Amino acid sequence: MKALALVEAPDHVCCRYRVRAFAEALAAAGWSLTIEGLARGALARPRQLRRARQFDAVILQRKLLNPWEMALLRRASRRLIFDLDDAVFWRDSYHPKGVRCPSRERRFAHLVRQADAVLAGNDFLVGRSLLAGAAPEVVRRLPTCVEPGHYPIRVPEPGSPVRLVWIGSSSTLRGLEEQQSLWDRIGREVPGVILRIICDRKPEFGALPVEFVPWSEPTEAQALAECDIGIAWMPDDLWSRGKCGLKVLQYLAAGLPVVANPVGVHPEMVAYHHSGILAATEDDWVEAVTRLVGDWELRRRMGAAAREIVEQSYAVDRWASTFVEAVTGSLGGMPARPHFDAIGGVRTLPSGRVEGTGR
Repeated sequence: MKALALVEAPDHVCCRYRVRAFAEALAAAGWSLTIEGLARGALARPRQLRRARQFDAVILQRKLLNPWEMALLRRASRRLIFDLDDAVFWRDSYHPKGVRCPSRERRFAHLVRQADAVLAGNDFLVGRSLLAGAAPEVVRRLPTCVEPGHYPIRVPEPGSPVRLVWIGSSSTLRGLEEQQSLWDRIGREVPGVILRIICDRKPEFGALPVEFVPWSEPTEAQALAECDIGIAWMPDDLWSRGKCGLKVLQYLAAGLPVVANPVGVHPEMVAYHHSGILAATEDDWVEAVTRLVGDWELRRRMGAAAREIVEQSYAVDRWASTFVEAVTGSLGGMPARPHFDAIGGVRTLPSGRVEGTGR
């Protein structure tokens, strides 16, 4: 049996963590996986979509096709899976036209109604998929996962310099840069602290010294393991509700305590005062960083709890069966009893499948 994944690019971060990560599990189920960047151009893309008929299942990741492309792909696909880890039905936080986009919402609704399975990265995306008209039995929650074994664990030592760390892309770095006054204040009020930025460009944060490390896939885990406290900040808007918290998962996997603002999935991932600290205001941030910088034993204890959270709830092997079931259409074993989740009108099964409650 053969599966085809149509993604933004084979080396794109979303493909690496949400598709390629499960290739081994899919192979164990007797399926091969072909990953292709979605073709561009009036001739190339239709040819690629028609070739979907050569596969037993097609995974379309994040892309909202126009109506005729969607019709072509649907006709060519024996089984169609849509994967999303962002609020792709809206524009991003920094778009000049604002977040809401009715045309994207319509294309999203059409897509999820046509899909045989929808893999949504968090509860908010599950809820939006159901509101858009996806059949409850096809929607599954599949959080972005990491492989803990790929991340060396940071073990802090008393008296050593303390590094904050942020990892991400230029697009998400923009949000950090909009909080310039906060980072400048931390630099002035928390002596000796350094902020390592693992990215494709270096920002400036006033009094807070920045240590720039160019991002690369082979070195990112080690670059995180050399740091002490992971930081995550997102704007409090609709777009951020769809974010799936990859950078926080990477911090947790490296055994770093996390300081994050309480937006989107952050409160779910950061167990308050257990694996990290949620900080809403500038005063909260300064207090949290000051406390962690000054207490290496607290950092060690929170870091150990952070690693445990990843291993128990966000490791690849914990969710491999959900991915394989969605792609292959098979359900192993008896259905599990559902439990009520945080979004009204949604019930999430331990397998990741969801049901609507009729509310």
